[in-house]
Amino acid sequence: MELTGTVSKREMKSQLLDSMELEREKGITIKLAPVTMHWKGYTLNLIDTPGHVDFSYEVSRSLQAVESAVLVVDATQGIQAQTLANVYLALEQDLTIIPVINKVDLPAADVEKVSAQIINLLGCSREDIIEASGKTGQNVDRILDAVIEKGVKPSLLRGLPEVTTEDEGASHVTTGASDPSPETMLGLTPTRALIFDSYFDDYRGVVLYVRVFDGEIEKNTEIYMMAAETKGIALEVGILTPKMSPRDKLSAGEIGYIVTNLKTTREAKVGDTVTLVKNLASEPLPGYKNVLPFVYAGFFPVSNDQYKELKEAVEKLSLSDSALRFEPENSPVLGFGLRIGFLGLLHMDIIRERLEREFGLDLIVTNPSTNYEVVLNNGEVIEIKSAADLPDISEVLEIREPWVKGEIILPKEMIGNVLNLINEKRGHQTNLSYIESRAVIDFEAPMANLLTDFYDQLKSVTSGYASFNYELNGYRAEDLVRIDFLVGGHKIDALSIMAHRSEAEGIGREVTKKLKSVIPRQNYEVALQAAIGARIIARETIGAYRKDVTVKIHTGDRDRKAKLLEKQKRGKARMKRFGKIDIPSEAFTVMLKRD
Repeated sequence: MELTGTVSKREMKSQLLDSMELEREKGITIKLAPVTMHWKGYTLNLIDTPGHVDFSYEVSRSLQAVESAVLVVDATQGIQAQTLANVYLALEQDLTIIPVINKVDLPAADVEKVSAQIINLLGCSREDIIEASGKTGQNVDRILDAVIEKGVKPSLLRGLPEVTTEDEGASHVTTGASDPSPETMLGLTPTRALIFDSYFDDYRGVVLYVRVFDGEIEKNTEIYMMAAETKGIALEVGILTPKMSPRDKLSAGEIGYIVTNLKTTREAKVGDTVTLVKNLASEPLPGYKNVLPFVYAGFFPVSNDQYKELKEAVEKLSLSDSALRFEPENSPVLGFGLRIGFLGLLHMDIIRERLEREFGLDLIVTNPSTNYEVVLNNGEVIEIKSAADLPDISEVLEIREPWVKGEIILPKEMIGNVLNLINEKRGHQTNLSYIESRAVIDFEAPMANLLTDFYDQLKSVTSGYASFNYELNGYRAEDLVRIDFLVGGHKIDALSIMAHRSEAEGIGREVTKKLKSVIPRQNYEVALQAAIGARIIARETIGAYRKDVTVKIHTGDRDRKAKLLEKQKRGKARMKRFGKIDIPSEAFTVMLKRD
């Protein structure tokens, strides 16, 4: 951006496109950001998109909007799992890939090793790889030239937009544009534009980021979203530099923004096709998918007085995050809260941190779980989002759980440890291949077993050298059971979990031990039990506080001592019947805690 004069030196700063405080702290991109720039008479549109698997849908929509991709690999880290995932996405879209090695100025850079990995992956020649440094500006001009020379298709006569997706150690840039056809210039071709991102502005309403494929969109025209079947008005159109620069219209081949009068992003979803009401398109652009969450967690305020604030905060976040789904939930222990659906664990962490930081909420988050498909005896299939929603087991024919297809890249010498870890998680290896000194393990495993501490354990057994990527791979019927946890004889629904029958007893013992360490002692004995139906599979006991009631007797009268001890025993029994056990918030996240 600095080289092309899009942003002046005075305005330049590190992580310029990462506007959120969380993005700067974690060093990751959460929301994509498009930028239009000019180079040697060409118009280039760059889209900085997230690289993490939780946001891969945003990346795939961005790649759908463009013609070529620049693959940027970190010279110190080499190819990561998410790099591979995004390369496959680009290849699926039949994009031209321009390989670049970044950070070659660092002392730890191993250019030859990383070059060999890229050649092995893409089958390109050594001369095709550009060695660059974003910090010093080395060879950045060569990247822009390569985008124009290799990224432009022969049929295109003038400059194109371009897109970049950046993740931890990898980055993609995509380009795309086309000359308007004679039909478009005469206004005969129906307008079609792909929405690759949308967000809600408190003052202006829903803002769409689009790539116009056919026709043009003028200011103040009435638009129609084909998948959502909603109408709106294009109050303002323009390009991003990276600030909003209004224009009279967006033409075919351009990437820009549309400010609408819509009130929620659910009316204009990512991947949808925008057309004009006065000249409706008959066919939408390819690639729209309705993205559904598959990780769920209960969010409860520490004080019930904050429930209204929590609901309003989540509603505000959902306006700019169309993947966020939520519904009210009531727990006898935790009170009123929300059951929220996410695309993955990182997505959940980001939302939790934003709720705590931006809205000042103090939250209790229950153990994350995935959704399950339950087939009833009458053939009906229902979806449940937590174990507490499971119908009576006598009505259930089978329970299906989601499985994932995963990919781990790691040093060759650590393969054994990782294969053992995959087996422990009830997964199995499907393929093993090598990229120079690194191994790539493809595997399948149940989603629920990867939700809690799989990533931490993977980093632990590989000393932090492994990278992990996954995608959903359908639902499979398994021998699943619901484990209930009883505290003092009372079932706590918020603690119930689904598990495979073979793992149930081990999980029951582990969770009851962890609960014993976080639930405070009472004046009476408290039993912690794990149960499958009416069968108890694990038990721990929290001992009572012991008060010596005989201390005030200075004589050795046995009858008086026995009388006092019997009275204390009756009192403890009465307290056990009517006593209320205070369960701290840590008890609801014991599955996330590692020993």
